[in-house]
Amino acid sequence: MGDPIDLDLTGLKCPLPSLMTAKALRRVAPGTTIVVKTTDPMAPLDIRFLCERDGHEFVGQSIDGQVVQIVVRKVPA
Repeated sequence: MGDPIDLDLTGLKCPLPSLMTAKALRRVAPGTTIVVKTTDPMAPLDIRFLCERDGHEFVGQSIDGQVVQIVVRKVPA
């Protein structure tokens, strides 16, 4: 599984955070955790939907000022 992968997407607007998270999930091994940092207020909803649609785990999210940190885990196909 290894260390989590950090994906800094601050400053990017919808739909880029969701699209780039999807791309990252396609490239990593099952069990890998990705920590997404974003300032787009729609990204948590979009990324949660992405996880539900593609069967990945939406681990959670936290907010620090304007930055939302979203944690997702790729599950085996």
